[in-house]
Amino acid sequence: MHSQVNWSLLGLVIKRPSYAYELAKRFERTYEGVLSLSSVSHIYTALASLKDRSLIERIPGMGSEAQRKPIYKATAHGIEEYRGWLLGQLGEDRRRQQLFLLQLAAVFPHADLTLGILRDYEQECEEEKAKTRTWERTNETVEANGGLVARLLAEEQGLVLDAKLTWAQSARRELEALFRTT
Repeated sequence: MHSQVNWSLLGLVIKRPSYAYELAKRFERTYEGVLSLSSVSHIYTALASLKDRSLIERIPGMGSEAQRKPIYKATAHGIEEYRGWLLGQLGEDRRRQQLFLLQLAAVFPHADLTLGILRDYEQECEEEKAKTRTWERTNETVEANGGLVARLLAEEQGLVLDAKLTWAQSARRELEALFRTT
């Protein structure tokens, strides 16, 4: 399963079993500005996909029979798959960085282009760091636990950007030295 929406929805179901419309509203509040639904009906498609993969199950809702809405609950299999998917993202980040370097290497013969890309990369890192320091969100996930999630997000982003900036500066210095000798 490749859909970020499906995986993110599964996380919401793991957190708290809910009916579809409530999940759509929680999704919008939680992932606002980061991930979006094409429409509220997208939730129904995603839930069907998760159910077909045995990652969630439908359980009868509460209330009168005419008003009973099914509630979606994560299965043990769904929780384990979600865990694996989250951990798998670490490898994806590493592969994206490797791909960037390999694609940058393709233009190494062009010193001005290569160094310009690295300078732009450094600038982007600096701009992202500035955004991270002022980043404020009001969704239920980020504000949970007294702002713990917001602090953890800011800390992770700051550390990642510091490392990327350090790498870019080092790469630029090495390439400048190489280009001066050729």
